[in-house]
Amino acid sequence: MLTVLAFAPLAVALLLLALPRRTSDRTVRAIWTATTVALLAFVVVLWAGYDADGGMQYETRVRWIPGAGVGYHVGVDGLSLPMLGLTCVLFAACAVRSWRDTRRIREFAALFLFLETTCLGLFVSLDLILFFVFFDLSIVGMYFVIAGWGHRDRARAALMFFLYTFLGSLVLLLGFIGLFLAASPHTFDMTDLAAADPLAGRAGYAGVVLLAIGIGLAVKTPTVPFHTWLPLAHTEAPAAGSAVLAGVLLKMGTYGFLRIAMPMLPDAWRRHATVIVVIGVVSILYGALVALAQTDFKRMIAYTSVNHMGYIVLAVGAAAATADTSRQAQALAVTGAVTQMVSHGLLTGALFLLAGSLYERGRTYDMDAYSGIAARAPVLTGMTAVAAFASLGLPGFSGFIAEFQIFTGSLGPRPLATALSVLGILLTAALFLRALQKMFLGPLRLPDAPGAPRPFGDLRAHENTAVVPLLALAVVVGITPGFLLDVIEPASHTVLELLTR
Repeated sequence: MLTVLAFAPLAVALLLLALPRRTSDRTVRAIWTATTVALLAFVVVLWAGYDADGGMQYETRVRWIPGAGVGYHVGVDGLSLPMLGLTCVLFAACAVRSWRDTRRIREFAALFLFLETTCLGLFVSLDLILFFVFFDLSIVGMYFVIAGWGHRDRARAALMFFLYTFLGSLVLLLGFIGLFLAASPHTFDMTDLAAADPLAGRAGYAGVVLLAIGIGLAVKTPTVPFHTWLPLAHTEAPAAGSAVLAGVLLKMGTYGFLRIAMPMLPDAWRRHATVIVVIGVVSILYGALVALAQTDFKRMIAYTSVNHMGYIVLAVGAAAATADTSRQAQALAVTGAVTQMVSHGLLTGALFLLAGSLYERGRTYDMDAYSGIAARAPVLTGMTAVAAFASLGLPGFSGFIAEFQIFTGSLGPRPLATALSVLGILLTAALFLRALQKMFLGPLRLPDAPGAPRPFGDLRAHENTAVVPLLALAVVVGITPGFLLDVIEPASHTVLELLTR
C-alpha cells in the first residue's frame, strides 16, 4: 500500500508528459488535481486502519542491493503518518491553487507530482539509502520549480538552493556510511540500526557521525547558521513552490532528527543536547528578529520558518536533557515537535499561497507599496489575519497546541532556554501585527508596479478552495487535537525508549 502511495504521483507525472501536445491545460490540471485528492483519500484510509499502539505498520521489506546492506524497506508509524497527511493536504492545495495557471502547466504539474513522490517516499523510508535517494531527488525537483517558474532572480535562487542543500546531503551521506560501517553486520536498515545502537560506548566516533548527520539535516531544516539559502529561495519561488518548500521539504530535516539521529545515536545525542538546545534558541530569536526587520512580505514569512523550526530543535534537544524529570515531560517535548511540524506546514503553506495571491494582484511583495487592502479585498485580509494569528500561537489554533507542549516539556530541564524562546512568540506577534497594520489597514494605496492589474480584486474561488482547508485543519487540530496526538504520542514514547536505554 505504501509503495502504491509513494509512486502513484510519479506514474501520473510520466503519464502527463506522455499525453499528446494538443491535450488542453484544463485536462492536465484536472488530472493533477484528481490525483492529489485521491492520494489524500488514500492516506485517510491508511489513517483509519492504523493502530496507534501497533508500532510500525504497513511494512514492506524486500532485498534491493544485498551486497551493500541496502534494502527496500518502507513502513509507517506515528511519526510518519502525520507527515504523509500533511504532504497530501499541501500538494492537493497547491494543485487547486494552480487551477488558473497557464505557464507550461503540463511540466509544472509533472514536477509537483514528482516532488510529491519524493516527499511521500522519504516519510515511509526505513532504509538510510532509500531515505537519501528521496532526500536528494527532492532537491532536484525543487531546483527546477524555482528555476523554471520563479521570479526575476530565480536562476541565482535556484542555484544557491541546489548547492547548499546538495552539499548538505553529501555530508548526510557520510554520516549514513559511518553508521553502516559501525554496525555488525553492516546494514543501512533504520529499524536494525536503532535496535542495535552500533556506536554505544564509542564517544568520539559517535560524535563525528552525529556531526555529519546533524549538519546534513540542519541545512535542510534550516537552522542558524545553515539557513542563508532559504530567504532567497522562498522570495523567488512561485507561490506553490514556496508552500511545498516550507510546508513539507523543510520537515525532512526535523523528521530526520526524530527518525535517525535520536534513536540511532542516543549517547551522542544526550551528550550534545546542550549544543542542540542552544542552536534551537538562536534560531528562534534570530529568525524572529530578522523577520521583524523585513520590508518584503514573502521574505518575512520565510524568516518565520527559521523561527518556527527552532522550536522543534529546542524540543528535541530538551527531550534528551530531561533525565531528572518525568517521562511525561520528555514525551510532551517530542510530541510537540511533531505537532509543530504539522502546524507549521498548514499555516506557513497557507501564508505563502496568500502571499502569491497578493503578488498576482500587485506584482510586488514590498509591504511599503500597500495600504488599506482590506477595503478592496476583505477576504484576502481576513484569511491573512487568521493565518498570521494562528502562526503566532493564538489559542484555538494548532500552533498553540504545539508550542504549549514544547514549552511544557522543555521548561523543567532547560528553564533559561525556554524563557528566552518565549520571547520568540512576542517578536512573532509584533512582526505579523506590523505587517497587517501596514498592508491591510489605513488609507488605500496600491503599487504602481509595471503590469499590476486593476482593479485590485479579492480572492477567487480556486484560491479560497486551496487556503480554507489548510486554515480549517489548523482550527480542528487547535480545538480537538486528540485524533492527531493519539497517533503521535505512542511513537514519541518509542523514540524516548531508544534515546534513554
